Amino acid sequence: MTKAALDPAAPLVFDTAELGRSSGTTMHIERGVPAPDAFGLASVYAVPASSNVDLDLDLTAVSEGVLVDGEVEAVAEGECARCLAPVQDTLRVQVQELYAYEGSVTEATTDADEIMRLDGDLLDLEPAVRDALVLAMPVTPLCRPDCPGLCAECGVPWDELPDDHVHETVDPRWAGLDKLRLADSDGESK
Repeated sequence: MTKAALDPAAPLVFDTAELGRSSGTTMHIERGVPAPDAFGLASVYAVPASSNVDLDLDLTAVSEGVLVDGEVEAVAEGECARCLAPVQDTLRVQVQELYAYEGSVTEATTDADEIMRLDGDLLDLEPAVRDALVLAMPVTPLCRPDCPGLCAECGVPWDELPDDHVHETVDPRWAGLDKLRLADSDGESK
């Protein structure tokens, strides 16, 4: 199976040709790029597609490849898991990933899934950025830590309901007696 060629115009694909292969050479990247796809679960909590992802990275040539090290920042949006209110958080994550040169010694000593590889001089940062951002997302996003959620009976957020809000529930086993009580209060004869 052949792998698809990288698109050099993709927002998270970088050309390392000017970096060279001399160990210790560093290239700094500081820019905002559009997120290629929604990072996360789009319907629950995610960095929306085409929203800005800020990169502050150092690419360093090492003997086996290119080491990417730095910080990524993006805004994630979704809904509170308790009350369904909109939630928006800024995620700042560290990214550190080694991209091995084609034919490097790492190819013989690691599994294909364990290490990222350069495609010629192109480096695809999207999987590393996606993984770092998704792992930083909360499993249960909340609008605030003490969010009371929704009323189980009417579905209205507790924050919008009065303090004395209750729903009277009648146990079906007592429903017959409740009818008698109501009939008596209406002045009907027994």
